[in-house]
Amino acid sequence: MKVGETVTDYIACVMVVVVDMRNCGEDLTDGKIVEKILRTLTENFDYIVCSIEEANDTDKLTIDALHSSLLVHEQKLLRRREGDEQALKVSYEERIYGRG
Repeated sequence: MKVGETVTDYIACVMVVVVDMRNCGEDLTDGKIVEKILRTLTENFDYIVCSIEEANDTDKLTIDALHSSLLVHEQKLLRRREGDEQALKVSYEERIYGRG
């Protein structure tokens, strides 16, 4: 996964490769695909990967369930970044215009 790439885009790219491999006769289970996706995520997802691996049996976890979990985490990261930007904007405006 590239920095800045969304989870949905990344999983879509992985699934294109998976379909091609299956068409060539490769036997790929959902468990193998889930493990490969978890190993190739960026550092932002490190602690959620640990949580997913501990809470679920990756051999039985579906790609859709993994996608849902990662989307929730990605949305939390985006909200946190937006909150940081908003806080920086407020402090910058206070410095320029002063208070009171």
